[in-house]
Amino acid sequence: MNNRNEENLEELFGKFFNPEEAGQAEEDIRKTEQILSENPAPKPDEELIADIKAQVTAVLLHKTAFRQTVYKVAAVAAIFLVLAGISVKLFEKQQSERIQYASIMPAVLWESDDIITDDADLAVLNAEIDQIENDAIALRLGTANSNGNGDLTELETELMEIDNDFWKG
Repeated sequence: MNNRNEENLEELFGKFFNPEEAGQAEEDIRKTEQILSENPAPKPDEELIADIKAQVTAVLLHKTAFRQTVYKVAAVAAIFLVLAGISVKLFEKQQSERIQYASIMPAVLWESDDIITDDADLAVLNAEIDQIENDAIALRLGTANSNGNGDLTELETELMEIDNDFWKG
């Protein structure tokens, strides 16, 4: 033990013991340090260390694999729960929408095989959509009869008019 530690040890024991007991405790500490320095602990066998490391690695791999499996199962379960919740909500919404729309639509349209031809507004809207689709395809392919800028502007104007008419009812 170095001098600084001995002084600190003497000072520490002086606070708790009387001078005789402090000296005895300090001597006991010195003898203990001497015995420990004369008899070092034996080093473990290399095979034992390798065996312990292998066991620790196996346990850690098992825990990691188990944890990863649990995370994957939890993620899949969460996805199924979310999908089930969404499906239930959509099913409830569809059920309520069917009842609401069934009472609003006229019986003629409800029983018809071709709703577009029976409803004049829907037929006009469908024709406009077909015309715009054809114009867009012609512009994309470059087979339009006039300049592209005017046609594109006209197409945008028609789309805005249809959008406004649609939301007005």
